[in-house]
Amino acid sequence: MKDFQLIVNFKTYDNATGNNALELAKIHEKVAQETGVGIAIAVQAVDLRHVAEEVSIPVLAQHFDFVRNGVHTGHVTAQALKDSGAYGTLLNHAERRIDLDDIEESVDLARQLGLFTIVCADTPYTGKAVAALNPHMVAVEPPELIGGDVSVCTANPQILMDAVAMIDNAPVVIGAGIKTKEDVAHAIKHGASAVLVASGVIRSMDPEQTLRELAQGVIEGQKGAVEHTL
Repeated sequence: MKDFQLIVNFKTYDNATGNNALELAKIHEKVAQETGVGIAIAVQAVDLRHVAEEVSIPVLAQHFDFVRNGVHTGHVTAQALKDSGAYGTLLNHAERRIDLDDIEESVDLARQLGLFTIVCADTPYTGKAVAALNPHMVAVEPPELIGGDVSVCTANPQILMDAVAMIDNAPVVIGAGIKTKEDVAHAIKHGASAVLVASGVIRSMDPEQTLRELAQGVIEGQKGAVEHTL
C-alpha cells in the first residue's frame, strides 16, 4: 500500500483535463519526489490511463458506478478503472453522492479488485458510519466550505478534532477550503493522516509552488505531531 498525505482532486477543471491533466500530474510527481511527501491525484475517468502510464504517484478515479460488466450504458465500472491503471478511487464526494448501500457494495467490489478506496463524508458522524464499511480512508469535508476561501481548519476546527476522535477504524482525511501550508500543518498535527485539496492547487497561478508549500505543511505538521506526543 502506498503512503500519501496530500490528495489533489483535479475535478473537471480545464487546466486539469486531457493533456493538461498529464502535465499537471507530472508536476505533482516532481514535487512528491523532491520533497519526500506522498501525493496522490484524482483525475477524470477518461484521463486515467494516459496519466497512470506516465507517472509513478498514485492515480485515483473520482468515482465509479456500482454495476458489473455487461448490459449497462454510460457507466464507469470498477473493473474499467482497474484496467486503466487506477490505484484507487474516491467515493461519495459531495459533488457525486451515492446511497449508503451503494457505498458498502462499491467498497467491497473495489477491495475485491485491489482498488484503494477513500470514502467522503460531510460530517464526522457520517464519517464514523462509512468507516464501518471498511474503506481504506475516510475523508471528512463539510460541503459548504468546499471550493471556498475559508478552510475547515479555520472555520470550524472542531470538525477535525471530532473526526479524529470518532473515526478510530480508518485513517482520517480532512478537506474543504484547504489552501495554505498552515491549514495542512494544523490538520496533520492534530491527527489527520492526509488532506484533500482541489481548487487551492488546480486554480493556483503557480501549482508547483503551491504544492511545495502544502508539502512543507505536511512536514511541519508531522514534526508538530511528534513533538505533541513527547
